[in-house]
Amino acid sequence: MGKMTGFLEFERQSEHYEDATKRVQHYKEFVISLTDEEAKIQGARCMDCGIPFCNNGCPVNNIIPDFNDLVFQQDWQQAIEVLHSTNNFPEFTGRICPAPCESACTLGINSEAVGIKSIEHAIIDRAWEHGWVKPILPTHQTNKKIAVVGSGPAGMAAAQQLARVGHQVTVFEKNDRIGGLLRYGIPDFKMEKGLIDRRVEQMMAEGVIFKTSVMVGKEQLDPFIKDYSQERIDPDRLLEEFDAVIVSGGAEQPRDLPIPGRDLAGVHFALEFLIPQNKEVAGDLKNDIHAHGKNVIVIGGGDTGSDCVGTSNRHGAKSVSQFELLPQPPEEENKPLVWPYWPTKLRTSSSHEEGCERDWSVATKRFEGKNGKVEKLIGVRLEWQNGKMTEVPNSEFEMKADLVLLAMGFVSPAQQILSGFGIEKDARGNAKASTEGERAYHTNHPKVFAAGDMRRGQSLVVWAIREGRQCARAVDEYLMGASVLPR
Repeated sequence: MGKMTGFLEFERQSEHYEDATKRVQHYKEFVISLTDEEAKIQGARCMDCGIPFCNNGCPVNNIIPDFNDLVFQQDWQQAIEVLHSTNNFPEFTGRICPAPCESACTLGINSEAVGIKSIEHAIIDRAWEHGWVKPILPTHQTNKKIAVVGSGPAGMAAAQQLARVGHQVTVFEKNDRIGGLLRYGIPDFKMEKGLIDRRVEQMMAEGVIFKTSVMVGKEQLDPFIKDYSQERIDPDRLLEEFDAVIVSGGAEQPRDLPIPGRDLAGVHFALEFLIPQNKEVAGDLKNDIHAHGKNVIVIGGGDTGSDCVGTSNRHGAKSVSQFELLPQPPEEENKPLVWPYWPTKLRTSSSHEEGCERDWSVATKRFEGKNGKVEKLIGVRLEWQNGKMTEVPNSEFEMKADLVLLAMGFVSPAQQILSGFGIEKDARGNAKASTEGERAYHTNHPKVFAAGDMRRGQSLVVWAIREGRQCARAVDEYLMGASVLPR
């Protein structure tokens, strides 16, 4: 629990950022991690709170008080053992997780929460630096073959867990590099992709086989879903060759904005902009969509919209504006009302701090342009009452728009993949599968399981890791009758 009186003696110390004027000149990470002493002080702030709500606030159920105490004691090697016991990839979550654990921190009721995410970041970076992250080889082979379709965090977590108990695991990815939306949906300035590459090397040493540029499905994907595959495999072939199949792709079906002018050049889905940019940073191809010198408008106020803002700033956009349909949330949450749950409050990302005009309660009515290219956005103000919106009379306005990026979320995974396996879908178009009971993560097909975005829809990386781990246990039980894998 750290130091008995630490929560009274020490204040929260957050990670630092490189200056915004410097970091917009490159695509590398710019977060300055805590020093050992700073991490120790943060660990000291962890309270003997009786019931550690942070454990439940964390989707992978990290044993947070334990590794906080170990960091306070400066036992870093044991700290990474505790962290890895629940989380396969803390270097991912330590960078891009929004930290629901901190919202559940007991100290956060009347003070600032313990910097759990920054401690996690410090632990895993130190572990890699000192060579403590090594392949974990299985003690025996089961001769059971499992196919994992999709190599995002859910697929990677499931594959690693199953390989460690002796199964032969093959991961299929439609892109030419592993990582799914973790690699191509998240900009490098938030998480450099070498972090994925070294995990892939570890997993290959553990026996996982990766097959890239392979699309598993019978039909072509919708044109707005990026598909760089060079080979196509019929799902029936996987069902014949493997003892079990896990579908774990990301939610790539974007929410559209069907209004007049939507077909004008310069109006794009967010991933049409972000995926090629990540490929350009990797040295693979040039991004055909560029924001340099343009008036950019991002529609959608979530993480994907923020990523569009940060990327546009690095392109050298003339201006960046971001619209949100919902009303502006309060700057501070009502803690007695919402704790320990995730609060609704105004969140300003590092990308916003680099330069962005934000506006709320705005609906886009149409796009207008000349010669087939967008030149302006026509919007209207909204009024919200009892959860319902109405347009404010005479509030219509226009803004210059040379590039419009639609970042309004994702409605479901690619439907063609689910249909190829004959998987029953829920009302939202996701694979229908429960997370509990004897048929946890099992679809209607006897051999097919689903995890991550493919099952739950658009979600966080930390939820994908949780589902990948739990799905791995379900598959292991299905094949072997029992499992030693943690849930």
